[in-house]
Amino acid sequence: MSILNMMNKKMMMPDSYKELPDEEMKKRILHIKKKYGEKLFIPGHHYQKDEVIQFADATGDSLQLAQVAQQNNKAEYIAFCGVHFMAETADMLTENDQVVVLPDMRAGCSMADMANMQQTNKAWEKLTDIFGETIIPLTYVNSTAEIKAFTGRNGGAAVTSSNAKHILRWALTQKKRILFLPDQHLGRNTAYDLGIPLNRMAVWDPIEEKLLYDGDVQEIKVILWRGHCSVHEKFTVNNIKSIKERDPAINVIVHPECTHEVVMQSDFSGSTKYIIDTINKAEPGSKWAIGTEMNLVQRIINEHPDKQIESLNPDMCPCLTMNRIDMPHLLWSLEQIDKGEPAGVIKVEEYITKDAISALNRMLSIS
Repeated sequence: MSILNMMNKKMMMPDSYKELPDEEMKKRILHIKKKYGEKLFIPGHHYQKDEVIQFADATGDSLQLAQVAQQNNKAEYIAFCGVHFMAETADMLTENDQVVVLPDMRAGCSMADMANMQQTNKAWEKLTDIFGETIIPLTYVNSTAEIKAFTGRNGGAAVTSSNAKHILRWALTQKKRILFLPDQHLGRNTAYDLGIPLNRMAVWDPIEEKLLYDGDVQEIKVILWRGHCSVHEKFTVNNIKSIKERDPAINVIVHPECTHEVVMQSDFSGSTKYIIDTINKAEPGSKWAIGTEMNLVQRIINEHPDKQIESLNPDMCPCLTMNRIDMPHLLWSLEQIDKGEPAGVIKVEEYITKDAISALNRMLSIS
């Protein structure tokens, strides 16, 4: 057996865990949580399954959870129930002696994977050939540590869906143009909200390695990386039309990772926190169609029996990569920690961490 295969085998959960009864898994997870106490911290992203969220010590969005982990200096182990880029951020923000693990290393993010360093370096070279030093990069926190480091190294900042408008406004005081990675929809919707017309936005295609724009390139204010969220892009204008025809009184609320057309035809749009807060404050009996990840929508439905809530797209599936983490993987991950053989350890190299942290800190200082 090759070394690579041996490593892969060590990183993979044995099939026997899939055959365990739920009650047995729950009992063993709770036993380890009790045994380790404050030495173990389990953050759970909003999009996780309920079977995982029930064990979370904190729930929230990706940056929020990483910051909570940063503040928790008592934890020796952090089992991050999210996806790879989230665990990377947690590792970068926590102390060197704290161990961050991802219960299933296959839990990635298709959006983050749409911008790698090879593509980004080529894009930056070609774009600076065209525009000189007039571009500042911004990256959504839903990106790899390397992309965050690139952004920090070139004077830019990270953004969240909550603060994107504020950070873009700041960026335009720094340089004439913005390169926004990796989600074109969040970038487009935010720039449009700031009064930048669509005809002053271009798209960079990392596969074709070219700028997609009709007109004088010197008129471009925002260059959008051709990336997207595979979940939020599935909400359509037809979904809105269908639901409004059935019930004109229903409120449509969507995440800004949805396409521009969907955001424009919705009644409300905003971050995950904004969606949760809006539903929490809504009047009993109000009607809502939510355009975001299905696990979160279902949780919101369960928490608000006094309101009529449904998914904007009834055929929507949960985030497939996020859902790789389930109760068997969480149990296996915790038992590997208990054996002194933690699997799925996330460790970002120091030179990447330094520049990535600068992008995150710049965002926080602006906010």
